[in-house]
Amino acid sequence: MMTPPEAQKEIQRLSRELKQHNYNYYALAQPTISDQEFDKMLEELAALEKEFPQFARPDSPTRKVGGEITKTFRTVRHRYPMLSLGNTYSEQDLLDFDKRIKKLIGENFQYVCELKFDGVAIGLTYREGKLVQAVTRGDGAKGDDVTTNIKTIKNIPNYIYGSDIPPEFEVRGEIFMHRKAFARLNAERVEQGEMTFANPRNFAAGTIKMQDSGEVARRPLDCFLYSLLGENLPYKTHFESLEKLTEWGFHVSEHIRRCNTIREVLDFIHAYEKERFEFSFDIDGIVIKVNSYAQQEELGFTAKSPRWAIAYKYKAEEVETLLESISYQVGRTGAVTPVANLQPVQLGGTTVKRASLHNANEMERLDLRPGDMVLVEKGGEIIPKVIRVNFEKRPQGLATASFPAVCPECETELVRNEGEAVHYCPNDTGCPPQIVGRMQHFIGRRAMDIQGIGSETIELLYQKGLLKNIADLYELKTKEEILLSFDRFGERSVNNLLEGIEKSKEMPFERVLFGLGIRYVGETVARKLAAHFKDIDRLAAAGFDELISVNEIGDRIAESILDFFNDPEHLSLLERLRAQGLQFKTEEKEIQLQSNRLEGKTFLISGVFEGYSREELKSMIELNGGKIASGVSAKLHYLVAGENMGPSKREKAEKLNVPIISEKELLSMLA
Repeated sequence: MMTPPEAQKEIQRLSRELKQHNYNYYALAQPTISDQEFDKMLEELAALEKEFPQFARPDSPTRKVGGEITKTFRTVRHRYPMLSLGNTYSEQDLLDFDKRIKKLIGENFQYVCELKFDGVAIGLTYREGKLVQAVTRGDGAKGDDVTTNIKTIKNIPNYIYGSDIPPEFEVRGEIFMHRKAFARLNAERVEQGEMTFANPRNFAAGTIKMQDSGEVARRPLDCFLYSLLGENLPYKTHFESLEKLTEWGFHVSEHIRRCNTIREVLDFIHAYEKERFEFSFDIDGIVIKVNSYAQQEELGFTAKSPRWAIAYKYKAEEVETLLESISYQVGRTGAVTPVANLQPVQLGGTTVKRASLHNANEMERLDLRPGDMVLVEKGGEIIPKVIRVNFEKRPQGLATASFPAVCPECETELVRNEGEAVHYCPNDTGCPPQIVGRMQHFIGRRAMDIQGIGSETIELLYQKGLLKNIADLYELKTKEEILLSFDRFGERSVNNLLEGIEKSKEMPFERVLFGLGIRYVGETVARKLAAHFKDIDRLAAAGFDELISVNEIGDRIAESILDFFNDPEHLSLLERLRAQGLQFKTEEKEIQLQSNRLEGKTFLISGVFEGYSREELKSMIELNGGKIASGVSAKLHYLVAGENMGPSKREKAEKLNVPIISEKELLSMLA
């Protein structure tokens, strides 16, 4: 039993931690604990608040449905609250749920069982058959308007046709990403030196919150629809409305069943517990709903959840196996990743031999030692992970696993930057996997797209001594006779290779910049840098303040760019590429002015804005004769301040008496 002061302190702790986990899950799309751990903490908090109601706060996580509302999209109030479902991991809870339903409405009712997709909830409003709005769950009462992004998803119709379509209705569903697409896209992020997503659900969540809908369209999202809402709809049951959605052309899952008893519900749950691993997408449970709309209305709602529905969640599958050894992989960017080599074991329908250990912090947290029996989980993860050691089975005398001090490939001393969990090999010009990886990245489809040469060919030519860096590719034309002497290199294949290399010289500056493989400079960042600086010389000469003034360029990216251009070997490489005729400039486009209202004025845009992105505000200023500054100076006319603007910019502007204006004030200047 807790004393009131102890209970108050524990309620505060749990509330604080749950809010942070909610933010990590919904806003950042980077969860740090499992769903099961989160639900357990939430139950503990709910129990304490029930016992000590005097300490329960109105904004408690037990009273919230979802995550934080981001400020980068317009906030919209849901016409029908987007409540979450009560959930359980216990079959006994389902039996108790069934008893409560019978007590309230009698024995004459049906359930509908559906898969619980592990994705991102979305509400789609159609008016006269046209998709007019798409809103995320948000906090259940309000969500983010992401209509432009959602319209790029192929399985969501922008228009529907039929004679019986209501004038206005809302359909709800779950946006998700298929496992193979997730694995491919995450591998590309690794190649670009970018942070990977934990699972497909988080990748989908991160994608629909992007401000560049063109980038959203390039990512293969999918969506299942599972609910129809509206005024005066003629359908009497949930199952009937799902059939109608299918008829109208919506993507509705075929794995749905009407059940007359709770035993039939349990049979459905058991049937999919193993079968779920055969799907191309993730599910984490089964949703059970009372079928009749009239009975749903009679059962009603709690403050947070409908009384007529519940979600049964599967426990993440885990198995025990032997940790045989730990190896260390060096990636293209020099990041060193520890990998657990396991005694092969069946998990989630596949044979698992290896599991990522992420970094030194994770190894230390787990206290791993080769020879340990470890538990491995695959849950919503694509790549299996070691979740804990079975210390009861640890043999005596096992040596502690320690992260290597030097690179396993070139024996250069590893570095670990302050505030980062990853160790890096700094020998980017002499470490074989980094050299090969950078060349493979450079020729890739999303970079220079060099036809006639693949990853295996790059590795072969490196081993033969013909390639040591990306500039060597453009000198292969002088070594045609040597290429023809290799096995599998006929005249036609050599011609294709050389033609592909020559054609790559036409690739625009943004693709060349991405292809250089600067750490943290992915495809989107390269595009923004190219648009801002226009040519590589301006980029190379930019200082830290000018770099971070570019939209989405943070401290880490800016420091990486500075390091790259301060390296004499990199500068020598760039000059060789320039001499070969690669595109190091962006073609200037003439701006057609809308007005000269802002002529002679300079503006600096900083922070996050509610109505427009920073790029949109910059474009408005330029189209009306204004100029965009790269930093705060005495010559700056206005600092346009959004949320989360850095305090240093504000302090410097105030010190120099530069007017600080809001988004609304800027728009009034343009009116």
